[in-house]
Amino acid sequence: MMLSLIGSLRLATHSVGSGLLRTTGALVLTASLVTGCGESGTTTTTSAGGNDEAVTQGKVLRIPMTTNGPQSLDPAEGSTTYENRAVAQVFETLLQYKYLVRPFELEPLMLTELPTISDDGMTWEFELRDDLFFHDSECFEGGVGRKVVSEDVFYSWKRLADPEFRDENWWLLEGVIKGFDEYKAGQLESFQAAVDAGRGDTWTMDYDAPVEGLEVVDDRRFRVVLNKPDYQFKWKLAMFQLSVLPREAVEYFGDKFAENPVGTGPFVVREPTDWQRNKSIVFYRNPDYREAYFPTEARHGSDPEIDAEFKRIAESAGGQRLPLVDRLEYTFFVEENPQWLSFKAGDKDYTTTPPFGYEEAFDVTTGELKRAWEFDGIVPVQVELLDLIFRGFNMDDELVGGYSPEKAALRKAIHACIDYDEVNKTFYNGLCEVYDGPIPPPMDGQGYPPNGRVESVVRGPDYDAARRFLREAGYTIGDDGKVTDLPTIEFYTARGPTQEHTELIQRQLAVIGIELNPHFVDFTTLIEKVNNSAAPMFSYAWGSDYPDPENNFALFLGRNKAPGNNSFNYDRPEFDALYDDAKRLDNSPERTAIYERMRDMLLEDMPYSGSMGRTRTYLIHPWVKNFYPTETFF
Repeated sequence: MMLSLIGSLRLATHSVGSGLLRTTGALVLTASLVTGCGESGTTTTTSAGGNDEAVTQGKVLRIPMTTNGPQSLDPAEGSTTYENRAVAQVFETLLQYKYLVRPFELEPLMLTELPTISDDGMTWEFELRDDLFFHDSECFEGGVGRKVVSEDVFYSWKRLADPEFRDENWWLLEGVIKGFDEYKAGQLESFQAAVDAGRGDTWTMDYDAPVEGLEVVDDRRFRVVLNKPDYQFKWKLAMFQLSVLPREAVEYFGDKFAENPVGTGPFVVREPTDWQRNKSIVFYRNPDYREAYFPTEARHGSDPEIDAEFKRIAESAGGQRLPLVDRLEYTFFVEENPQWLSFKAGDKDYTTTPPFGYEEAFDVTTGELKRAWEFDGIVPVQVELLDLIFRGFNMDDELVGGYSPEKAALRKAIHACIDYDEVNKTFYNGLCEVYDGPIPPPMDGQGYPPNGRVESVVRGPDYDAARRFLREAGYTIGDDGKVTDLPTIEFYTARGPTQEHTELIQRQLAVIGIELNPHFVDFTTLIEKVNNSAAPMFSYAWGSDYPDPENNFALFLGRNKAPGNNSFNYDRPEFDALYDDAKRLDNSPERTAIYERMRDMLLEDMPYSGSMGRTRTYLIHPWVKNFYPTETFF
């Protein structure tokens, strides 16, 4: 759920188990690598830090990705942090996050300045930069990329309303812009009529049809009129799904556009073969990228050590022309061990640290990097994630779903069995924070409960409470203390590290006879199962797209049900009404009170069991300069 892993200027994210993230752009999870800035500074990044062959190829950044990689390079199709990290190399959004400023602040990326907002918060005025050009591509006349115009922004946003994308990212704009919902409904009606007439395969979206709230002033200036004040809209303008792309490319490449992406970003895909699905992807420097420079602004409002590091990076690289590297080489690792070995061999420039690697590299008592690693120049960085790790329930499922007190009692029984402290110690070296509710610890003051605890929630392991909940749910507990008549629960999660997590939770549940039948699938299949409501119980996590609890609450909106981001198919009209009330307010005690009511409603219905928030440990080779990883907002 939105993530900058290698020193980009643009951040946005959406997580799964111990390293797999889903993002709306998310939750998920996120991950914008836009300029490649900060990874190598003035030092050439090469194989093993000094391979002559790599030197001849310019500065090369070798990036591990702990998954089977992105499944599309089309912004309208992406829903995970892995698409985010890849898409954001090629495409750009109107706004981005300041790289070396915390708390996070937005700044213009494709705009001359931040949008001007009317006093009533309803009308937003925008002006595009005058030096924005799409990549050279055969889709353009003469193969030369043209200048970006206002209409390109609206075309790109309209694609989220296209029935082809099954509302994957429509939640970002639903109900926000005046007349946009009506436009989408009209297009869907037209599509359905074509299907009914047997012409569904030939139907095309009418991108020229007007939307009342999308007004072109001229080629560089445009206006957006909202239905009502929406203080979260500014964050969405930095999310990769709202990237800007040319209509010519989509129409020229058709269903091959995702393999032939054309944007305005600092990197390009030269050939479709540069992307080897489930294996690797290579991005090359855009030779015509406009003038952009490494930032000089740097500050951290709450941590003096990070503040000093930010200022050092800004002093070292500030003012250098972007991007700083010539090529990005992503390698995908479904399993953590090969990635760890690749980093140790010097074949990857940095890595996240798996639990088994943490014990190898760090003194588990002091948390200090071991002397041998320090001697080799390895740099450790710990990053607190805006994280929601959970085990989810499909509320439409006959066994684990439902809204009656009896149905909720089964889910509460499961939650009362799961010992998240044991999960934390076993798989995260005790670095996670266990908390109640959907609001991660870095959002303290916006509905995150004091000390992470809500008094009404029974946390595991409490097997007596779990048995009581099972009886309330109508099940029978035998003389051995185990339930006798509860069917086996089908459980889906990603292959890799989460398999061991599942085995631990199976043992915890087995104490009172609750049985899971685990299905270990690749991440893509997991999301397909969830999107098709075919997973009764499932596990992944959410990395927030932007620093506002509204982003996490959107996971439970009835109108966002699967295949939208509400994978739980949670549907409470009173919850949705509170969500809409909160969106009209900026951060305030009144809004926080609404968020607390929404949090407690979810804890009572329990559409998921959780939560944990991770602190990720990065290890960086000494030849990588001016890089400070971040995955979340704090």
